[in-house]
Amino acid sequence: MRTLPTEFSAALATGATTLARCWRLTRRDGAVLGLTEHDGDLTVDGTLFLAAAGVGGSENPAALGFSAAGGELTGALAADQLDERDLAAGLYDGAAVELLLVDWSNPASFLRLRRGHLGEVRRENGVFVAELRALSDALGQVRGRLFTRSCDADLGDARCRVDLAAPGLRGEGVVAVVEGAGLFRADGLDGFAAGRFTQGRLAFTGGANQGFATEVKTHGKTGGAVRIELWQRPPEPLAAGEAFTVTAGCDKRLSTCRDRFSNATNFRGMPHMPGNDAVVRIARPGGS
Repeated sequence: MRTLPTEFSAALATGATTLARCWRLTRRDGAVLGLTEHDGDLTVDGTLFLAAAGVGGSENPAALGFSAAGGELTGALAADQLDERDLAAGLYDGAAVELLLVDWSNPASFLRLRRGHLGEVRRENGVFVAELRALSDALGQVRGRLFTRSCDADLGDARCRVDLAAPGLRGEGVVAVVEGAGLFRADGLDGFAAGRFTQGRLAFTGGANQGFATEVKTHGKTGGAVRIELWQRPPEPLAAGEAFTVTAGCDKRLSTCRDRFSNATNFRGMPHMPGNDAVVRIARPGGS
């Protein structure tokens, strides 16, 4: 049972509907942003909560046990509040979230309802929808290593040891023709085989998207034209002439590690471990 602060409990007892929800977002770099569903700005617990974003939240139920309950936070994107470029750049990835219930007639009286962190954030037509994950979500995340057939290292990291600056593993190009929000034809990559940069990392070094980096979904060639599709849409519309660098990708298989990168010695998977078929196989007389 939660014990309510005396002043807050007294306000509830009056029956007056002077309550509003506030969300405090604390990024990993320490920056704090406050948003409220109230029609005016509120200063609560030393934080200014802005009202102009038209923010709102879904139901956020609590339950017994370790299930990862959560909800959603929606609102309008605005440069002076929650900027789309900041979201796309990952500045709010994993940000801590506090949900406060505030008596807007007396902002000093409030109740902290939930703590959690931001999960997936969707952006479209000037509106964002952010997933709110409860603290119990951390109990379902992988810690340490997993025993899997595929490699669990990232290409080029200290465990993998592949030098991504080596010839054939890094390319520089420019956007030639834009074909979609994250799809374009590229100049400067004709010397690389199709698929070399699939699952690799592309970073823009010029243009409106300079500094933005994301994973490559596909790298292919059609009729001599090099096409690249990105997993994440850049914060600004793609434009011809934008420069970028891109590094090779890896599908985490032993054959790829051995044949493409000559790096089987540093393979961080267990490719010869038995699969589920070995577990459910029926013993037969004379069988091995």
